[in-house]
Formats: sequence, structure tokens, C-alpha cells
Amino acid sequence: MALVTAITDHYSRGNLLARLHAALCDDGVDPAHPTMETLAPYDQFHGRGMEATRELADAMPARPSDHILDVGSGIGGPARFVASRFGCRVTGLDLTPEFCDVARRLTKLLGLDDQVVFDAGDALAMPFGDASFDGAYSMNVSMNIADKAGLYREFHRVLKPGAWLLLSELAQGDAGGPDYPTPWASTADASFLATADATRHGLAEAGFDIVRLDNTIDKSRAFADRSRAAVARGEKPPHRAVMLMHGEIAKPAMANVARALEDGRLIPIEIVARKR
Repeated sequence: MALVTAITDHYSRGNLLARLHAALCDDGVDPAHPTMETLAPYDQFHGRGMEATRELADAMPARPSDHILDVGSGIGGPARFVASRFGCRVTGLDLTPEFCDVARRLTKLLGLDDQVVFDAGDALAMPFGDASFDGAYSMNVSMNIADKAGLYREFHRVLKPGAWLLLSELAQGDAGGPDYPTPWASTADASFLATADATRHGLAEAGFDIVRLDNTIDKSRAFADRSRAAVARGEKPPHRAVMLMHGEIAKPAMANVARALEDGRLIPIEIVARKR
């Protein structure tokens, strides 16, 4: 319970909706009438933002009839994008109640609340029945979960036979752990990184076949270069979710991740798997 509290406290500082409204107003956007595009800099709370979400969606064999699970759904950006793109239903699960509250409000504003719902809950004890979902995905979430085997078992339990699973994560490199804070943890006590090989092995042990596992460091570097170029031109960076969520710790957190990516302490990976 203490760890759960530490994690939710790291993500939830209160008044998130008000802070988002202020950020949108600063962008010249009416907070009462946002669009998926105007929310994208803020509601894609993972590496490379909307760019990574689009790529993950490209790998989804999703159909309009599908019910898809988003684990660690944050304030709902990826879930809304997936539902809009494929016309399917999406259920988001997140440990942080404030994230779920904001996600529901934004989803209603975008007119997607008949397709997308959000539940507050633990990924290690998902509040869903066996074989409930046609597919599932998770973006930059497992770094907060020590029991990787338990997480993979829960994915396996709630997915239908033959269902797909897509993961976008930061893996542990060979050169030691990152410095803290990071966007997912204030200290190492709430950070649980696994190597790419351990991730592959854990999924296989849980009953998944790995279709592919890619190292996406080149994409991360290219995105960082484009972001720096935008700032140098006097523009806002394309990905502002970490700043929205974390305020004053955002800059050191992002700097720590950038250094760890460059020296091999962190490795961004994307995984496509199938339940046997």
C-alpha cells in the first residue's frame, strides 16, 4: 500500500484539470471545446507522445467490433485515439484516480464517452473477467510495477485466446540505472526496470508468443532532435505532458532520461505479442 501511495502521489498533484485548462488557454485553445489535435501535446503521457501512439496503432490489427484494453491509460489520449481510429471500444485502467477523472471529462468533451471508459484500479488485479478483451496495449507503465510476472499473467487472463498485446516500454540497459527523478518515479524505490531479454522471457513464461521486439532508440533520438529544433525556433516543444503533470521536476526528470538513453542505461523497446 505504501508503494501504491508513493506512485499515485508522484503522478497526482491535484488541480490537473485546471492546469490543463490553463495550458490550453495559453495555446489559444478554448478548454470547453478541445480537439484530439489540441489535446495531443498534453494527453499522450509517454515517450514521443502522439508520434509513438500513431506507430503503436499502426501495429494493431484492431476491428470496429473489438473491445481493447489500455493499461496505464493516464488522462486518456491513446484510448481516445485508438477508439476514434478503429471505431472500437476501449477500456482504460489506471492506478491514479485523478487521471481517470480527467480522462472521463475530456472523453465526454470529445463525444467519445460511448466508446471509451476508464476504471481506477491495479494492473496486478485487473477488475475484469477472464477473456474479456480482443487486444491490449500499455505505454510506459511497467517501470512502476515490480511484479512483472504478475502483470503478464493478468494480461494473459483478461485477453481472449489468440488476442494481441502491444507494449511500449523503457528497458534497463547494461550501464546501470538512470538518475532520478524521472517522469515515472521520484526515486529508485518506485522504479522497477527490466531488461529487454527479461521482458521477452517473462512474456513467454506467461503464455505469449513474441512476434517482434524492437529497440527504438533511433526514433527517440530523432524525436529529441526535432523537439530541440522547435524550441530553438521559438516554438513550444511538441510533447508537453511531462511538464503538465510534474511542474518543477519536469526539466530534471526529462534531462535524466535523455542522458540515460544516450549512454545506454535506458533502452526504449516496442513489443508485439500474441496470447497462445
